[in-house]
Amino acid sequence: MLSLMKPEIFPMRLNKYLAHKNLCTRREADTLIEAGKVMINGKKAVLGSKVQETDDVKVLFRVKKYRYFAYNKPRGIITHSPAEHERDIKQTIPLVGVFPIGRLDKDSHGLMILTDDGRITDKLLNPDYEHEKEYMVTTREELPNNIKNRLKPGINIEGYITKPCKIRVVGPKRFSIALVEGKKHQIRRMCAALDLAVDDLERKKIINIELASLKSGSHRELKGAELATFLTSLGF
Repeated sequence: MLSLMKPEIFPMRLNKYLAHKNLCTRREADTLIEAGKVMINGKKAVLGSKVQETDDVKVLFRVKKYRYFAYNKPRGIITHSPAEHERDIKQTIPLVGVFPIGRLDKDSHGLMILTDDGRITDKLLNPDYEHEKEYMVTTREELPNNIKNRLKPGINIEGYITKPCKIRVVGPKRFSIALVEGKKHQIRRMCAALDLAVDDLERKKIINIELASLKSGSHRELKGAELATFLTSLGF
């Protein structure tokens, strides 16, 4: 796994410092600072405050209990911002205050993570962290014999070379692919580069979270060892 750790430059803006410590997002940090709940060396901080590496920074709040859910997005449902006569995820679930991390296009279906924890967005979606997402792909045409050799090391999709991926052929027209990136319509474009049209695309796994037997349109709360492994993988 690639490391994104860089030498931090001090003095650092307080909201960035708190986000870097995984205590909250920068926006949440500003709210806490305005409320007088952040102290620097025993004094209340103000918006725009900067801290040195040796400063004593304290946050006077209870750590928020975030919620995380696995959700099986049905085919035909928009991730968010639906147009007229379309439905998005919020309209299909009874959960309030959560949002999807990333997206699946309208014609794709399968696993998505829903949460109210904005801290995990970049760490889950940024390809530099190399978190795997696994998909099952069904094509209209039969797969070429050399599909592994052509897709696994990376393939040119309209001028962009995809990162190496894992390929497992499971049938004449079906294969599993595990990616660490998510360019727009990437798998469909990778297949198009091989003159293959995608008939069905289902996301089966995100890091250690599996779709398993979760029914279409249903969700389940992530907790226990499964959640702990997931958050640890993201650096929390």
